[in-house]
Amino acid sequence: MSPSFGRCKALIAATLCCLPLAGQADDRAMREALEAARNAQWEKVDRGAIEDHLLVGYVDYHRLRQRLPELNPDRVLAYIERHADSPLSDWMRGQAIAKYGHAGRPASLLAVADGVPEGTARQCYYYTALLDRAPQDAARGGRDLWLVGRSQPDACDTLFDTLRARGEIGQAHIWERMMLAWQAGETGLMNYLGRQLNTDWQSARASLDRLRKNYAAVTEVPACAGPGCRGSGPLFAAAMHGFTRADTEAALEAWRKVAPHLSLEARHRDAIERDLAFYAMVRDIDQHGGWRDEVVARLGDAELLELRVRSALAERDWPGVIDWVHRMPDETRREARWQYWLGRALEQQGDPATAERAYAAAADERNFFGFAAADRLGRPYALNLERNTIDEATRRSVTDWPAVRRTEALRRIDEPGLANSEWYRAVARATPEQARALADYAAQQGWLAELVQTTIVGQMWDALAWRFPEAYRDDFLHWGGVADVDPYLLMGIARRESAYNPVALSPAGARGLMQLMPATAAQLGRRLGIGDPGPYGVLDPQVNIRLGSTYLGELIDRYSGNRLAAAAAYNAGPGRVDRWLRDAPEEFDLFVESIPFRETRSYVQAVLAYRVIFESLSRGGESEGVSMLSPAEKTVRYDRSLLASN
Repeated sequence: MSPSFGRCKALIAATLCCLPLAGQADDRAMREALEAARNAQWEKVDRGAIEDHLLVGYVDYHRLRQRLPELNPDRVLAYIERHADSPLSDWMRGQAIAKYGHAGRPASLLAVADGVPEGTARQCYYYTALLDRAPQDAARGGRDLWLVGRSQPDACDTLFDTLRARGEIGQAHIWERMMLAWQAGETGLMNYLGRQLNTDWQSARASLDRLRKNYAAVTEVPACAGPGCRGSGPLFAAAMHGFTRADTEAALEAWRKVAPHLSLEARHRDAIERDLAFYAMVRDIDQHGGWRDEVVARLGDAELLELRVRSALAERDWPGVIDWVHRMPDETRREARWQYWLGRALEQQGDPATAERAYAAAADERNFFGFAAADRLGRPYALNLERNTIDEATRRSVTDWPAVRRTEALRRIDEPGLANSEWYRAVARATPEQARALADYAAQQGWLAELVQTTIVGQMWDALAWRFPEAYRDDFLHWGGVADVDPYLLMGIARRESAYNPVALSPAGARGLMQLMPATAAQLGRRLGIGDPGPYGVLDPQVNIRLGSTYLGELIDRYSGNRLAAAAAYNAGPGRVDRWLRDAPEEFDLFVESIPFRETRSYVQAVLAYRVIFESLSRGGESEGVSMLSPAEKTVRYDRSLLASN
């Protein structure tokens, strides 16, 4: 090789090193084109630079959307078909329905619709388009949209006006919606609807005026409201709705007096009595207990039956627990929670053999009560672990799946929201085998938050290694050790709080993996000598875990080393847990069931079950030797004696 040729090769290599890769250049052009398309700055779109890019459909989406509603529906359908495997098809269909509907082009709308669309405005446009083609369907759908206690979008005006003109929405429907608006506190809508009622409803309106001033007037207003008494059900249902919430005890007394004299549809009577039974149990009102139990038994409502079992547990009414659990619907009764309580009640009633069968049924499940039942039986926890192995050929093929390539490209151009839309739609439409291959891909890429969500969308409930990945494991172990806090409990809390999204932000302002409030993070940071991390510094996983570990450690100290009480306080606040302990039953399971906030009850159960899973996974997926609670946590009295300040 001549020296000159060698120098030439070196020069070419140096030049190539300084040039951007073709893919990088294409991505940069696509990022710029997409931003321009969003702003309709088409002169800035370099079509030639993006023509072959796999994300060009995103630019085309904005171009076509901006040409609606003049665009021919055939063009829309062609785009939808071309991007059928992408969320772009759903978005384009939705945009076309909205734009065609607003422009009054029913034929075009129906050409692109594939059934009742999502969203109230689009549904109104859809049923408006059906007014002449399928009038009965339009009337049914329109009445469902009408009978709500809030204002509906302007898109519904033509539909409602037409149905009223045709008599499909009559005076009784106007009155019923007016009562729903009263229940919802929508005074403006009430006044608007009231102006549409004719003089036949004057006496009903007089009753309404009395009840708005005084709910207790339900025992005094006429039992018949409106022509043919058609307004009675909605009127009394709305009045009792407010009365029950304002003063349940007085509402119960009033209803017992007036109910025999009212002729109401079953749906209205059941709604009233369900409300009364619900609030009577929530507010511990013992009056008319026999009537309440008759309502609970008659309605067979799962939520009411759950409350009834919980009230029996609070009273240590073990025969009642057995009776009410047996009244639950089959699917509900078979849940580990209720099988566990059935076993507890049977044990208390001196029937250990039947109790053991109930515990065994509960212990088959992977949750708090399943694990508690396993402890009662002295057996290892049933993890029902599904071990997934993806072969290398499949792994290689996944990288070429169009949805995966688009997701990767969207992540490269800093469009995480669009990337997630592509990804989760692919998971939702995948076969079980394809969904597992996608989960494996997310795991291989280290997309931890996306991996957890992938298992949820794909319903991979037993794929525990993916549902509970070893995210930030070293940090949890280190800072848990520094704060003398169970690292697996920390992992369980982080998994429940943020599902491993390090930038998670709650509506209340809690931030990061362990969802710390900024004020709490600032206080902890100053105490640790690292200062206030600020609203963005607290998102750093290591900082967040360190502060969260410290906070949880302080809570555990507050409750004499009890992790169960500390977990409840992490969710609901220590002040509330202090109050609950002062009024609590003494055993751990009864304490958990007595927590008045459903969110905190579920939280405590989930966090403690998650810690079992994390510890078991650290042992290769074996639960032998793993315990959800320590012996002390299972046997200590859950009362004010737990408070370290006592």
